[in-house]
Amino acid sequence: MKGVVLAAGLGVRLKPFTLTRPKVMIPVGGAPLLEWVLRRLREAGVREILIITHHMESLIRNYFGSGSKLGLKLSFKRQERLLGTADAFRVAEDFVKGEEFLGLNGDLYLSPGIIERILENHKEGEAAMAVVPVETPSRYGIVTLEGGLVKGLVEKPEPGREPSRLANAGIYLFPKAVFEWIKRTPKSNRGEYEITESLRMMMEAGETIRAVEIAPDSWLEIGYPWKLLEANERILRALEHQVEGDLEEGVVIIPPVKIGKGTRVRSGSYLEGPVLIGEGCDIGPNCYIRPHTSIGSGVRVGNGCEVKNSIVMDGAHISHLCYVGDSVIGEGCNLGAGTITANLRFDGRDVEVRVEDTVISSARRKLGAFIGDEAQTGVNVSLMPGVKVGPRAWIAPGLTVYEDIPEEVLYSIPRGGVGPRARRHI
Repeated sequence: MKGVVLAAGLGVRLKPFTLTRPKVMIPVGGAPLLEWVLRRLREAGVREILIITHHMESLIRNYFGSGSKLGLKLSFKRQERLLGTADAFRVAEDFVKGEEFLGLNGDLYLSPGIIERILENHKEGEAAMAVVPVETPSRYGIVTLEGGLVKGLVEKPEPGREPSRLANAGIYLFPKAVFEWIKRTPKSNRGEYEITESLRMMMEAGETIRAVEIAPDSWLEIGYPWKLLEANERILRALEHQVEGDLEEGVVIIPPVKIGKGTRVRSGSYLEGPVLIGEGCDIGPNCYIRPHTSIGSGVRVGNGCEVKNSIVMDGAHISHLCYVGDSVIGEGCNLGAGTITANLRFDGRDVEVRVEDTVISSARRKLGAFIGDEAQTGVNVSLMPGVKVGPRAWIAPGLTVYEDIPEEVLYSIPRGGVGPRARRHI
């Protein structure tokens, strides 16, 4: 069976990281999100896969190539206009050549065995979709069932009016006739062609759509920046202990810790697993790297730093005496000495994050900052919980940042120290 993975979206809710890459290329647990999806397909025996691209598609093509390094045969096709999920699957018609196929979103983290369950519960000629219980059904497409079959689909119902708590998990097994329904699908109120509307039309015409319920802890949709941390935690739970780098005398390792080739951990550092560190890094001396931290390659973490439950991407530089907690640090960032990512509100309430024009609860009591690629902080900068910093932004020394900072600006105090923070494009 062939697979089709949707990887075309702009990922606007995952800014600032999607300003410099497709959302499926955000690294989590040492690999891009899309790579984890492809690995799950390979484990299920699906080896011929089409990836539907659009936003910064060359980054996806150049990274994965033919797929041979993953033991896969990959093809790529561009969705010219972002007209919805049904339109994205329509692009795959020539690839599947009249056969049944597996389709799924590329911004998911799936535990091993999920794809196999869907294939095992599938009957030839029927459609199937995965459903998952969720705590906030108003944020998802919600499915109602009867006797294991899908009987209703409601897109993001109003809070308190949800017909069930089962969400569409974004994993489908399509019969070969699905393209007939896709071509008949009308535009939604959002002006898009939605695959859920195609499925609704099939269902109303008497076609069977079988539901396969999966456990909440086996599935995660990466729709918001803090979900990257949750995915990272899940991946690192399965980390195997392996140290290939150099450890100076006086380094303490609490397994599992994986350290890549060419990495040096200096004396007095304490690494408490699960911790993943890439190749060519320089850690310490006297650093505390706490559980569920994923550090990319070519990263420098200076003297006396603490990094906890965070993702630090390739080439970042965390200067001495910094604290990075529950945060995501982009590629090539440079955090000046004494930079602090505050991760706990005074009142102890869940941290809120501005996503586009809406402030959303992260449902996390501890959450730090999200810093885009190549951003820089001066010495003694403090970033308050949930703050986002755009790529290549500069933050002047000694500032406390309470608001999101756009990309490519200098954020500073006006001369004389009076008045609001100044933003100037650089």
